Amino acid sequence: MKIDFRKNSKSLLIVWLLLIILFIGFIVFPLFCVLLSAGIKDFKLVFSSAIFKESVKNTFFECIFSSLAAVIIGYFFAYAVVKTNIPFKRFFSYVPLVHLMTPPFVGGLAFILLIGRQGFITHTLLGLDISLYGFKGLVIAQSLCFFPLSYLICLQSLQGINQNLEQAARSMGAGSLKIFFTITLPLSFSGIISSFLFVAVNVLSDFGNPLIVAGRFRVLAVEIYTQLTGWLNIKTSAVLGIILVIPSVILFLVQNYLLKKQLTKASMNLNFNPEKYYKSSLNSDVKNFNRPATIIFSFFVIVVSICVMLQFVAIIFGSFQKLWGINTTFTLNHIKSVLSGRYSVSLKNSVSFALISAVLSTVIAVFSSYVVHRTEMPLKKTLDIFAQIPSSIPGSLLGLAILLASKKVGFNNSFVLIIIAMTVAFLPFSYRIISQSYSTIKTTLDDGSRSLGANQLFTLTKIIVPLSADGIFGGFIYDFIRGVGTLSAVIFLVSFNTPLTSINIVNLAEQGDWGKSASLALILTVLTFGILAIGIVVLNFLKKHKE
Repeated sequence: MKIDFRKNSKSLLIVWLLLIILFIGFIVFPLFCVLLSAGIKDFKLVFSSAIFKESVKNTFFECIFSSLAAVIIGYFFAYAVVKTNIPFKRFFSYVPLVHLMTPPFVGGLAFILLIGRQGFITHTLLGLDISLYGFKGLVIAQSLCFFPLSYLICLQSLQGINQNLEQAARSMGAGSLKIFFTITLPLSFSGIISSFLFVAVNVLSDFGNPLIVAGRFRVLAVEIYTQLTGWLNIKTSAVLGIILVIPSVILFLVQNYLLKKQLTKASMNLNFNPEKYYKSSLNSDVKNFNRPATIIFSFFVIVVSICVMLQFVAIIFGSFQKLWGINTTFTLNHIKSVLSGRYSVSLKNSVSFALISAVLSTVIAVFSSYVVHRTEMPLKKTLDIFAQIPSSIPGSLLGLAILLASKKVGFNNSFVLIIIAMTVAFLPFSYRIISQSYSTIKTTLDDGSRSLGANQLFTLTKIIVPLSADGIFGGFIYDFIRGVGTLSAVIFLVSFNTPLTSINIVNLAEQGDWGKSASLALILTVLTFGILAIGIVVLNFLKKHKE
């Protein structure tokens, strides 16, 4: 391994070394601790147990059905926005993005409030005594939770199709249905595959929805938690985590391979710029889309949008009802109770921890993306894998790994461990978003800066970062939003002094205290959108001031 100091400055070498130390210390070492914690007899015990075999089978079917449903919803929602002439297209183009920015546990909680045993729709409106806990409920909750990810990927895939092909087919007499099956669907297939793989990884690692909705339907992500906290069986928990991470890593590698082959140009671009999507969709050949199909797609996006909006309605009404499903008297007691005492501490912790970890993961992503994609430093491919591999690690396994590593080195500061877990868990998202932003900047700017005597870090901070401000901000916001609602990666790390709102919400929901649970979810959602709005205002102000 040689480092060419004629091409790489000493300051860049220091950054490169720091990145390697960080990745080894906080990603590789914890995973090795998990591998070393379990022996062969532990694997034999797990593979001979009917309960764990059932969990593996359940996880497989949950992953397949939830991912398929989320991709189908996301694809046709994107198709309706890009290729059809549905009314209120601007509004509908924002709906999945708003849902994506909502703390992830809100969907599971709203699901119980609406169609649980005492749900507003199932019990109050329809008078039914049914329960959707289990496989069906889990698939519905996860499909609605993850379809925005599929929507974003498929949206860009559909927009990348050359409109001239569809216009030529239409001028030759082909109808909308024939154009869809012979041109649009084949050309967007790579985006569909990429979105399926990405959603499947997220479904496998999902912890909040199975914990709230699955009931007795056992899945591995929850079983890892149950074995450690309920039975204090750390070895079995580690084995289950290793079993769960194998398909996740395979899915990650396949998706990464597709990205390298550029089967989809920007399949991971999660920049928050819905206005761009909307304006580009107006340029499509949408006026010629036939009327019956437009009506069908309008109905489809309305139904999906209502399902998304009902989640917000459920937690709002749940916050102000005395006893959900039984006593609908208006009350402020739930809101007052969660704004005082230990719940207010957990709110403060959730927001501050998410902000700190979002800043750290964004800063690491800024430097690692630059080193990997715009320099000639050695081990670039290894750094690239290190920066992305946490996205394939289920959150509960990552939390367990950091817990084991902290015990190995005798460090037990809960505050620091939670920050580390959040930073590592969401680093891949900001890394990919920022890498995508860097790829749009011509490398001749780097060459010009170097020829004028500037070193690489000066080029990064003075040229690349300002030009990538939107992407960096998108990465930061995405990390913050996921961090505020994160559950699985931190559930093993919280202590009495570091309570988090996401864990309080789940505990209250399990105890049947829907009022406080909904109130905490509502306040956290409002705080999340408030900080997002402040961030957008500040970013726009800085842009105008710079101009």
